[in-house]
Amino acid sequence: MKIKLSKLLVLAVALAAVIAVMSLSAFAAAGSVSTAIQSTWTEAKSQIQAVVNNVVFPVADMILTIVLFVKIGTAYFDYRKHGQFEFTAPAILFACLLFTLTAPLYIWSIV
Repeated sequence: MKIKLSKLLVLAVALAAVIAVMSLSAFAAAGSVSTAIQSTWTEAKSQIQAVVNNVVFPVADMILTIVLFVKIGTAYFDYRKHGQFEFTAPAILFACLLFTLTAPLYIWSIV
């Protein structure tokens, strides 16, 4: 019992030491938090834009394109089976695809 308690105490002290070493205080310049946030954003903005424009939007476009073609195919087979073509799901997917294709042109002026 005493060994278990001492191991638990050692683990707690080690955890506290790791937390103290790994934590980093963020200090605002001259007491202004908004200035610190704005300076951080301006430093990271170009990197974030590059990743989102070159990775996130193309992946979303590819996924939406695949889902759109699959949905058009299933809607066609439903048309052949029931004689009625359902436009709602392909239209929504097409609108989402257009949004993600054109989003890099205007999204950064909004953000």
